[in-house]
Amino acid sequence: MTIAEELFALQDKEYAAFQAKLTPGIEAERIIGVRVPRARELAKRLYREGDYHPFLNSLPHLYFDENILHALLISEIKDFDTCMVELEKFLPYIDNWAVCDILSPKVFQKRKGQLLTAIQGWVASPLAYTCRFGMEMLMTHFLDDAFLPEYLELPSRVRSQEYYVNMMTAWFFATALAKQWDSAITYLEQNRLDTWTHNKTIQKARESYRISADQKEYLKTLKRKG
Repeated sequence: MTIAEELFALQDKEYAAFQAKLTPGIEAERIIGVRVPRARELAKRLYREGDYHPFLNSLPHLYFDENILHALLISEIKDFDTCMVELEKFLPYIDNWAVCDILSPKVFQKRKGQLLTAIQGWVASPLAYTCRFGMEMLMTHFLDDAFLPEYLELPSRVRSQEYYVNMMTAWFFATALAKQWDSAITYLEQNRLDTWTHNKTIQKARESYRISADQKEYLKTLKRKG
């Protein structure tokens, strides 16, 4: 079977209808309806068998689920340089948050210096989902032991008309407040974010169980009008 045929063999039409509601802008007929655990199993098997390169080279894909599978395959690649080559080819074709957010290469844990250089370029990209991906990788890999306060500058400079970019900026800073409060709170105190993202950050942080009650009360005082 072709990979598309394998995906159709895993089709769940109820899940396809559900997924269509979650990904506005993606035509319903482009969604096969493969649940993520099944797609992960397929990606792992294809990577293990090694016969997936023609699929990675067959961009653009027609189906949403092909893009999900493509993202999962890239996430399996164990060589950093190979992973980056495939990633740079794929990023311009990402057209929705679901494919963007499932893309998380395991090899990034081992090469954070080179990853940070790449992130700087991704966050500055005019492509919405390349920018979102860059911020998500910064959030995933650089808000814990590898954190430096200057890393918050990258997402703070992002100005976009794209909802899914601004939501990621808010998600990033809400997570930063939970993990690096002293550094992150200054960006709200100094009004370093646009008003919508500022207020959405506060909302998401106040919904988090990782933020203390006192911190949530203080955040409420920082909400901006407009």
